[in-house]
Amino acid sequence: MSTEEVSKSQFKARALEIFRQVEASGESVIVTDKGRPAIEVRRFKKDERSPLERLRGSVIELTDPFEPVAEDDWEALR
Repeated sequence: MSTEEVSKSQFKARALEIFRQVEASGESVIVTDKGRPAIEVRRFKKDERSPLERLRGSVIELTDPFEPVAEDDWEALR
């Protein structure tokens, strides 16, 4: 399954056509800026889960908040 790519100028000229294509096919389209992917246009998918259900599994349990942290433990330093 290959994703179609269009430049910003092509997207501007064909926006409604691209929206209808995405809506009908369900496949996304990547809009590029100077050859690099910038925006993805895809069909909207409503998430029926409750806010708590969407967060389930995304929170890390902090068992000892006062334990010293080493520099290697910081993701921002990687």
